[in-house]
Amino acid sequence: MKKLILSAAIVLGSLTAMNAQAQEENATPAEQPAQTEQAAPAAEAAPAEQAATEQATPAAEAYTEIKTEEVPAAVTEALKKAYPEAVLNRASINSKKEYQLEVKVGENEGALYADESGNWIQK
Repeated sequence: MKKLILSAAIVLGSLTAMNAQAQEENATPAEQPAQTEQAAPAAEAAPAEQAATEQATPAAEAYTEIKTEEVPAAVTEALKKAYPEAVLNRASINSKKEYQLEVKVGENEGALYADESGNWIQK
């Protein structure tokens, strides 16, 4: 019972974080908070650093969808061990061989991240 409650809490937490991120990305400029005069010079002082960070992040986070059968056995075993009632809906992989697993536990849906050895990754 503890595992079920813990897994539901993790999935709900992941969904909340994903929803907040999606809302932030979809916000129009009018909805985003305006910068104060004090914050503006700091943002202008390092545009090269900011651009380098923005370019590096999408490349590292680019996931390519794969068939659920292509997920390594270590990852599927870790999923079964941690969330016995979870149903794997979709799977994706990035260039670092990190897997994004979209799972459903009961009525809750969310994404979990694991490396190819079946170790969980916090994102």
